[in-house]
Amino acid sequence: MLWFDAAMVLGLFSVESILFGHFEEHKPKWRRLLKVVVVRLPATVGRASAYGVLSLPLVAALVVHLWWLRKHGVNGWTGEPKARYYELIGHPTEDRS
Repeated sequence: MLWFDAAMVLGLFSVESILFGHFEEHKPKWRRLLKVVVVRLPATVGRASAYGVLSLPLVAALVVHLWWLRKHGVNGWTGEPKARYYELIGHPTEDRS
């Protein structure tokens, strides 16, 4: 069933990259590629442990998007207003004056 685990992770990674990649365009490519390494996780620590570890970022993302961003005045789905979003994550924005 390792093929199923790999398919699940790569499928989720693909969907995440397509839908949310523009929110990570400021991050270095090596950090984005590091996510793919997670595919090897089930083979090394066991299936239940791997899915437990994989669920932690999902829970963290839900907390950030549903509570923390909203608390700081940013839409958790669209990341707008962009200037406020970039300010919160510490990303330098262009001076458009």
